[in-house]
Amino acid sequence: MEIIKDIVSLIASILIFLGSIIALISAIGIVKFQDVFLRSHASTKSSTLSVLLTVVGVLIYFIVNSGFFSVRLLLSLVFINLTSPVGMHLISRAAYRNGAYMYRKDDASRQSTILLSQKEFNTPEELKKRAKLREERREKLYYKEKEYINKMDD
Repeated sequence: MEIIKDIVSLIASILIFLGSIIALISAIGIVKFQDVFLRSHASTKSSTLSVLLTVVGVLIYFIVNSGFFSVRLLLSLVFINLTSPVGMHLISRAAYRNGAYMYRKDDASRQSTILLSQKEFNTPEELKKRAKLREERREKLYYKEKEYINKMDD
């Protein structure tokens, strides 16, 4: 019985270790990527997985070693896995609507460092122009959808 307890504790430790490694990869991605959209992808996907692995590892460890089952750990797991992607989606959507810098592959040849700033390749006028074009496209789509709904109602 003691051997099984040690094996399960080892599995829990491996899960916690993997969670911390994935969190480190997430942090590197946040620093390395160039724009808010790539950074949000790195932070949301990998941090959600790292929290999942860490919390499951802690839950298994406490169940096996002390017989303690924590509902708080399960609730934190559910809460983080539901709110993190939704929150980052809203942040990315707001950034897109405000004309945030979007990394393009053709920018890579002009890139002198790993990190890019918004001012290096886009002037405020370019950003405003792109935001205005996106707003016009959204208005066209909205009016088409509204006309379609009105036709369906008639």
